[in-house]
Amino acid sequence: MEQPQSLRVGCVRYLNARPLIRGWPGEVVFDHPAVLSAQLQRGNLDVALVSSFEFLRNPIYRVVDGVSITAEGPVYSVIVAHRGKISDVREIALDPASLTSAALLRVLLDKLNLHPRLVSASAEDVKSDRVLLLIGDQAIHFRQTHANDFEFWDLAEAWKDATGLPFVFALWLVRPEVSDVEEIAEQLRRLHDINLRDIDQMIAEEGEFDHEFCRRYFSDHLRFSFGDKEKEGLRTFAEQCARQGLIPRHDLALNLI
Repeated sequence: MEQPQSLRVGCVRYLNARPLIRGWPGEVVFDHPAVLSAQLQRGNLDVALVSSFEFLRNPIYRVVDGVSITAEGPVYSVIVAHRGKISDVREIALDPASLTSAALLRVLLDKLNLHPRLVSASAEDVKSDRVLLLIGDQAIHFRQTHANDFEFWDLAEAWKDATGLPFVFALWLVRPEVSDVEEIAEQLRRLHDINLRDIDQMIAEEGEFDHEFCRRYFSDHLRFSFGDKEKEGLRTFAEQCARQGLIPRHDLALNLI
């Protein structure tokens, strides 16, 4: 197998990815989903835990089976922060780090026959009263700071209500030219198993977020498997994205390893 030290690995820089990357023996590039997806596309990374939408729009990658970042109900950290009725919203500023969540938002708005203008958010927008799509750690901090100031539309919960299926936010993707992919996939699955088994120890090491919140977040809001239900959810999302013109229409073939 290619040595972990020479394998170029990327991972989203959010709390939700900790159980899938803690303990990796080599170096890891941590960044936002959109940045990592661009690096993976260019071949600057060999393997990355990135937005599931990256695979839908560019299905050249091998997908590590059995592992994902998924929600089956409220995810807490992918939200539209708003005041008043969501149906009255005329503009939503999108977190530029997001790929999957921005596509999910478009799908859900179409299902509700809502057509607000979607624009890119800036750092200053988070401090303003604008309606915002927020993801990851920024969404968590925003919710905890502004719990009494905004309402929060949880997109994973809305997806579950609309489809009855889990929503897959992120997958381990491997570029097609990488060798020894089966061993890489096995190592990532072992890391997943170890970290979930030792989740209390992982939480005890957490320095940014309240430990009780982490327990609730990992147990109540997130799932880390990629089984039949998750694959059905991903295929349904692909169909909805194609209907919106976000990706070409094609049969979704998961090249699993």
